[in-house]
Amino acid sequence: MLFVRPGRLADLDALEHMARTAQPVLHSLPHDRRALEARVALSEDSFRAEVDFPGEEFYLFVLEDSETGKLLGTASIVAAAGYSEPFYAFRNDALIHASRELHVNRKIHALTMSHELTGKSRLAGFYIDPALRGDAAAHLMSRARMMYIAANRKRFTSEVFSLLLGVTDDQGVSPFWEAVGRKFFGRDFADIEIESGGRSRTFIAEVMPSYPVYVPLLPESAQRVLGEPDEKALLAYEIHLEEGFETDRFVDIFDAGPVLTAQVDRSACVTRNETRAVREAAGGQGSTHLIASNRAGDFRCVLADLPAGKQAGAPLPQAVRAALGVQDGDAVRCVPLHQQPEERVDELSGEAQ
Repeated sequence: MLFVRPGRLADLDALEHMARTAQPVLHSLPHDRRALEARVALSEDSFRAEVDFPGEEFYLFVLEDSETGKLLGTASIVAAAGYSEPFYAFRNDALIHASRELHVNRKIHALTMSHELTGKSRLAGFYIDPALRGDAAAHLMSRARMMYIAANRKRFTSEVFSLLLGVTDDQGVSPFWEAVGRKFFGRDFADIEIESGGRSRTFIAEVMPSYPVYVPLLPESAQRVLGEPDEKALLAYEIHLEEGFETDRFVDIFDAGPVLTAQVDRSACVTRNETRAVREAAGGQGSTHLIASNRAGDFRCVLADLPAGKQAGAPLPQAVRAALGVQDGDAVRCVPLHQQPEERVDELSGEAQ
């Protein structure tokens, strides 16, 4: 079965392979082996450290097949984006241009370079092996991070954000980059993606426009993709919405992809969490849940079926308990993978549950 755990230095070969083959580029996994080793070592130190508030910590997770030991995915959390250098994004602004003499009052859509996201916790580095079928593995790999955040609140900020891939064509060309970024960098989108190492490099502030970019002056092809996720990012987009993320007023500074934000207190992994006691069972009954353990600080997360009601406990088969590293009586964090239709209706009507 598939389970999520913290990455280790013993995973270096598999992580290096993912770093070199993943598309789009994984900023959390450098191509250089020494830099990658340092990143994984930082993650190990971060998981072990006693943390009272978020700082330069970096948490790397991997998706492992318990039967083969093969790694099939990775994802990460940056405790404080732009900890050493500002994290840059474009902020959607509405600028007013008015003239009493001409009786003109116009609101103009503009993009302004901002580093307001600096210091907030960020979900990053999501990758799933293309050979995996179905959506379950992607849900597990992505949302396991929020399970960890919900159980370790002091390590992260009260609001988290995620930057999704913006629209590109079959050749990897971004219409927004061609209209804006290329004019300032004079280089291909893919080259700058690798150089940027995320969105916290000094050269971004040195080269990108410091004055507002007026959207009506951009080509229609660039305007059309503002805040739109690429087709390859649609599943990730839906997973984030399931967790409680919402689109924000920011877009990516390079490809205009959407920035999604969530208040941790209002996320599904907090509001729908139940702590249950593990007990032995054959399993296979009830609805699918994210189930996480943090026994002796060794975080694990799986997908498994649980019966309705906290009083039913967490009846788990041996394979699931082994993947979680738990025994009968241990407490696990349980969150339904999907909301039921009636729950969605109640939320829309504003009724408390």
